[in-house]
Amino acid sequence: MITSSFGSWKSPIGSALVASASIKLNDLTVEGEYVYWLEGRAAEGGRNVLIQSVMTGATKELTPPDINVRTLAHEYGGGAYVVSEGEVFFSNYKDQRLHRRNKEGVIEAISPADSKCYYADAIVDRKRNRVICVCEDHSYEGEEAITTLVEIDIANGKQEMLAAGNDFYSSVRLSPDGKQLAWLSWSHPNMPWDGTTLWVAPVGNDGSLSNIRKVAGGSAESIIQPEWSPDGILHYISDRSGWWNIYRHEDYTDGEAVWESQLEFGGPQWVFGLSTYAFIDADTIIATYCNKGVWRLARIDLKSKENSTYDLPFTHYSYVRTLGSKAVFRAGSPTKSSAIIVFDLETKEIKNLKSSSSLNIEEGYLSIPETIEFPTVDGCTGYAFYYPPTNKDFQAPPGEKPPVLVESHGGPTSACVNVLSQGIQFWTSRGFAVLDVNYGGSSGFGRAYRERLNGKWGIVDVDDCCSAAQFLIDAGKVDANKCAITGGSAGGYTTLCALTFRKLFKAGASYYGISDLEALALETHKFESRYHFSLIAPYPEAKEIYIERSPVHFTHQISCPMILLQGLEDKVVPPNQSEKMYDVLRSNGLPVAYLPFAGEQHGFRKAETIQKALEAELYFYGRIFGFKPADNLAPVEIANYAIR
Repeated sequence: MITSSFGSWKSPIGSALVASASIKLNDLTVEGEYVYWLEGRAAEGGRNVLIQSVMTGATKELTPPDINVRTLAHEYGGGAYVVSEGEVFFSNYKDQRLHRRNKEGVIEAISPADSKCYYADAIVDRKRNRVICVCEDHSYEGEEAITTLVEIDIANGKQEMLAAGNDFYSSVRLSPDGKQLAWLSWSHPNMPWDGTTLWVAPVGNDGSLSNIRKVAGGSAESIIQPEWSPDGILHYISDRSGWWNIYRHEDYTDGEAVWESQLEFGGPQWVFGLSTYAFIDADTIIATYCNKGVWRLARIDLKSKENSTYDLPFTHYSYVRTLGSKAVFRAGSPTKSSAIIVFDLETKEIKNLKSSSSLNIEEGYLSIPETIEFPTVDGCTGYAFYYPPTNKDFQAPPGEKPPVLVESHGGPTSACVNVLSQGIQFWTSRGFAVLDVNYGGSSGFGRAYRERLNGKWGIVDVDDCCSAAQFLIDAGKVDANKCAITGGSAGGYTTLCALTFRKLFKAGASYYGISDLEALALETHKFESRYHFSLIAPYPEAKEIYIERSPVHFTHQISCPMILLQGLEDKVVPPNQSEKMYDVLRSNGLPVAYLPFAGEQHGFRKAETIQKALEAELYFYGRIFGFKPADNLAPVEIANYAIR
């Protein structure tokens, strides 16, 4: 083995490979003998391509190069298409209109041409020849978009409103006999993981709704993923017990848990179209659940109320569907990237239809995460995945400890998962330790853990990231003087707060992070426009708290270098957030770098952006921590920093 300092190891996992070899697999669904999904291709500028596959693995692209299947509803999208009897109805990113692809492959727009509406989460009501979906109308200049449920006539494109009055709608579901419609709604200041309401209404022969009644939920109960069983019984997921469990609703009851447990059978509804359970038949559910950050797949017998967990080589599941005696889902593990998987429930055969990455990492370069629990503030326990530096060709000089990169996930109501990430392996194969933290506020650990962050954003998340890093430092696993933190969006905010209000970290990288909470409150999009009410406090009543927790107002407290990376078309966290932070830090004489990316929105999608961002962050740490990366990197301008 070659002896070389941590961070300077030569790795076969190059930035170009990480950026171009991976695709995003989303919006998985099934119909007939076919499996469908969207491929988000960084090599094509992040374009979403609709794929159709048969069980043999043969695939077909259903959308041409000028089509990008993506909706901007809720800004984060999801649920951008629906399949019905071989036809596909989808949103096209360029014009946001709803399009129809018939069985012959002919594509035409069916929603009104003159509207400014975004469509999502559609179903097809064949009996009445219509599409029912969420409609987010942006035609009201200077006002918040209006969200409703609408029907669109497939034949003539005529659009009519079905339900209105709430700020948000999702999860429209038609009963198997076509006689009942279920849906979810919620209103400001709630997010869907705070409180939603499940509604059901009879559907008339003309498609009208009557006698709308509340089934479950409210302002303090999160209902997600309503589904009808094949025999017409409504099921849904509720966190009324403190955990997202599956409930069966029958005969106007309050609902009965089909498996009551301290496990999470669902997650935060950041996007439309999520599915963590599906029916094999009227008496059998296939579901995935989370226990302390690790996901498993289970079978639930509704008659006997018995359940069993499958012994499968995956640690995270999503988009669970069923096709006959087979379960179809997206899944991954610490050694395998996320993939579209078909699991035969009878033979137990596992078939991979499509992997999210064509990059195969040799075992000697693969860092396997360790699940750690660490003590944090107020006697609480935090959770994280620790990835040690791993490269079969290199070792560090005796006594040297590795730099550690603490990753703070976005959301903040989201979670990190222990699935193979080429981005993480990029760092560990070069000699970095990586600590992926599920701080208080993360999902997958019950409602009480999620609500640890309420009113304390910028405090609890920062405390937990610091506590996690200190846990490794105290264990002697990492170098306290080479401790960095990185994160995007809300994770970028946590990063900026950690660098501003704490002294543990010696460097950091903020990807489209929030530096000014007050500006965020005034500028962000509708879906998250009151999110900060629960995370911080109502605005403008608590304006002083927003100022107190905004790093941009306390840059004089920052004593370590940072790099800022920002998409110039970001509507969630506008570019002025990063630009303002950069200007102030530069004026204060602190080492700081800023990389703006034209054409990028919230979350980088282009291969060239992903590659450049990775290389810039590596170059930055090399300069700050005093090691020379083995990669041939383009220099990054660091203001107030002389190359030594």
